Amino acid sequence: MLAALLAPVTRRLIYPAKGTRVPVASTSYALAADGAQLRGWVVNPGRERSLVYFGGNGEPLDHLRPELERRFPGHTSYLIAYRGYGASGGRPSQRALTDDALALVDHVGRRHRDAPVDVIGRSLGSGVAVQVAVRRPVGRVVLVTPFDSLAATAADLFPRLPVHRLIRDRWDSAAVAGRLRSDLLVVRAGRDQLVRPARTERLLRALPGDPRVVVLPGAGHADLAEDPAYWRAIEDFLGS
Repeated sequence: MLAALLAPVTRRLIYPAKGTRVPVASTSYALAADGAQLRGWVVNPGRERSLVYFGGNGEPLDHLRPELERRFPGHTSYLIAYRGYGASGGRPSQRALTDDALALVDHVGRRHRDAPVDVIGRSLGSGVAVQVAVRRPVGRVVLVTPFDSLAATAADLFPRLPVHRLIRDRWDSAAVAGRLRSDLLVVRAGRDQLVRPARTERLLRALPGDPRVVVLPGAGHADLAEDPAYWRAIEDFLGS
């Protein structure tokens, strides 16, 4: 009963899409995915290599356009909002966002056949990126402030609530991480108060091989991109 009563509240906490909405006219690219129009932007069109960015929860994507244009001139970068976010239609859920992400990567792969699709996933987007990378032969993968599972992350933040009963969309990256075969970069914020260190440590233990890990000691969860070392690490990993 409690889970049913609180379900609308927990959904809004997991997917705070309302604050990200932008006019359809402000976007320049659309992709049809399972009954929804996903909208966003494409940066540096026509390049051989490609990059898909899966953003953080509530992260505005349009401000990244000049960053990606400047830092990754050799990639065509795709900034497409999750369903229900930005100017995209539909209603978010783990299944829908995963299916949409797979459709997007497949679409990008068809447009850039000569090189595998590189992927960046930040925060919630790290969960999306992991789900994609275990299902598709993507190129290099960057996980920014990643967690082992969203349910465990929420339990850290709300220890008095029965979070594991309330959250259906668990985004359990650790459960599937052993299937990853891509080159990996993990970027951590040393002062992250949202994704606690234990959450990322557990994911790292589940990952195969020896992923590259970069820690930004003075950065928090929301402001780590302001650290000059943040973009340098990703540029070095992905190349230009």
